[in-house]
Amino acid sequence: MPQQLTNEQLIDAANRFGTPLYVYHAEKIEEQLNRLKHAFAACNAKFFYACKSLTNINVLKLVKQYGANLDCVSINEVKLGLHAGFEPKQILFTPNCVDFEEIEAGIALGVNVNIDNISMLERFGSKYGNSYPVCIRLNPHIMAGGNFKISTGHIDSKFGISIHQMRHIERVVKSTNIHVAGLHMHTGSEIKDVNVFLQGLEVMFEMARHFPKLEFIDLGSGFKVPYKADDVATDVNSLGNKVAEAFAAYEKENGRSLEIWFEPGKYLVSECGYFVVKANVIKQTTATVFVGVNSGFNHLIRPMFYEAYHRIENISNPNGPERIYTVVGNICETDTFAWDRKINEVREGDYLVFYNAGAYGFEMSSNFNSRLKPAEVLIKNGEVNLIRRRDEFEDLLKNQVEIL
Repeated sequence: MPQQLTNEQLIDAANRFGTPLYVYHAEKIEEQLNRLKHAFAACNAKFFYACKSLTNINVLKLVKQYGANLDCVSINEVKLGLHAGFEPKQILFTPNCVDFEEIEAGIALGVNVNIDNISMLERFGSKYGNSYPVCIRLNPHIMAGGNFKISTGHIDSKFGISIHQMRHIERVVKSTNIHVAGLHMHTGSEIKDVNVFLQGLEVMFEMARHFPKLEFIDLGSGFKVPYKADDVATDVNSLGNKVAEAFAAYEKENGRSLEIWFEPGKYLVSECGYFVVKANVIKQTTATVFVGVNSGFNHLIRPMFYEAYHRIENISNPNGPERIYTVVGNICETDTFAWDRKINEVREGDYLVFYNAGAYGFEMSSNFNSRLKPAEVLIKNGEVNLIRRRDEFEDLLKNQVEIL
């Protein structure tokens, strides 16, 4: 039975800590990770939580307790991971368009480093040679993902070194004696078709023949979770079986075994998250009925930035008659969460909940309009814990330097 918090638990948290409020369910994270472990049980698989989706230190500690490693895209994410108790070798650092000093900082901390630029690879080789193993991120030129903004493996993407530059990569590796331990790719997020992963794996197997000391292939992630009742999710069980078959065939043909790495982010934390808001006003116009809530894209930007769908329910009046509403925020911009959405009748003061709010919700929040960031709560074993206090007015000023 899938893990899900009840309306009563969410209302209790909202009454105790106020709204807007992010609520995370620990057991759901564990359930999702266990699904992946089961699906890829026949593979030599490792899972690295893509922490850019949600970096609250308590979530990082939970993920470590549940047996995952950590995928980081900035040096500060690396430091957060170390602070959470991850060992350096449990962390994969995949920066993009950073100064070489950030890569040097990652190496100084002893983490796995993933390089996606030939000029950076040259500088790495010149300084470190084969003294420090490295992973190379490739661009497989595969278009995939639920939205162009989250597609990262196509020809116009800034991510990775083109597979058509392999001859150049080989020259750099050979001339500077680099030890290439891994090859990495990531085509995008919300991938429904498992054949996209298998297509990428074929490309990576072809590239692997250039690196005799290779230890692992990293396929990134992109596992889709359902946002709507009829959504198609990535069939990880089918994918796990097919990946195991592909690796067994590769090992038989090439006489060497490789690890397979994945970097699930949204898959682990999206469904664990609930965003609870309060209905400030019901505003009827000549065209529609608006529900104006006490939040905006400063707290949950995905619907505006990615045109993402989030199921919205009225947990204060779950049995009320359904009406058609447009749900909007309180920001001085057009911040529409949902158009023409069927919701049980909303009254001013009711609590609404946005589902699938764990990934890229709080993490992409801001203080736009000088609004305060919301609190975060973790529910584990039924116990409700505050894991980030709500901003106060003083937080808006704490890093400013008044000179006038």
